[in-house]
Amino acid sequence: MSKLNLCEMFASNYPVIGVIHLLPLPGSPTWQGNMLQVVERAEQEAIALQTGGVNGIIIENFFDTPFTKGRVDTATVSALTLVISHLQAVCNIPIGLNVLRNDALTAVAIAYVTGLKFIRVNVLSGVMATDQGIIESIAYDLHMYKRQLTCTAQTLDLKIFADVMVKHASPIGAHQDLLFSAKDTAYRGLADAIILSGKATGDSPNIDEAKLLHEHLPDTPLLLGSGVTQANIKTFMDSTNGIIVASSLKRFGKLENPVDVDKVRSLVSLINAKATS
Repeated sequence: MSKLNLCEMFASNYPVIGVIHLLPLPGSPTWQGNMLQVVERAEQEAIALQTGGVNGIIIENFFDTPFTKGRVDTATVSALTLVISHLQAVCNIPIGLNVLRNDALTAVAIAYVTGLKFIRVNVLSGVMATDQGIIESIAYDLHMYKRQLTCTAQTLDLKIFADVMVKHASPIGAHQDLLFSAKDTAYRGLADAIILSGKATGDSPNIDEAKLLHEHLPDTPLLLGSGVTQANIKTFMDSTNGIIVASSLKRFGKLENPVDVDKVRSLVSLINAKATS
């Protein structure tokens, strides 16, 4: 498998991928019954992220808690597809999707219909104990489904970004070893890029772990998946290939708030200055 060229995909030597945490969607226990509000908030955040200089966007049904560990509701699928179509009308940077908690097949289906560039998969390889219960590898089903869609008239050039020891979870079995888990995810799970996160949303990863993965998997791009701030980003840049960032870009630092365009600009400026120095 050839190495994914993040620079070519995101037009940046160190891509910044901003996250849009969607308000609760239909099919969620916390759904509020107003799809227009969901779409308008997503559009506002997408514009703020792009204006602030990010190189890509990924959307998540983040506020659909509590999550199902299996397939999401059909209404959720429809809502995600609708939101993406609206974002594509206001953005001209790559858009990705993470269907929580681990519904990668739905993510592939939506990507096929809407032409997304990448998806995030929380548990591609291995077995994880999570607050939703035991979640097992979905690599075989995902790649077979992707292959099935690719064999049709439209080619599905979709990249798989996969977590290693995803946050809010604990590994079971052999995957308790980080490097072993990362190699399995990249070489047996066929991830195009791997993601290293902290223990929970907003928590920073361990710099030594980032260095370990960067050294031992040189042909697989490594992205930071949580805890990136202006205070710590320079520490990680030499040992990673890009970031996925959400919490530190929110207004007043509160997770439930919208994206703050000034925070986006500040972080992106800091990264660009370091990347070109």
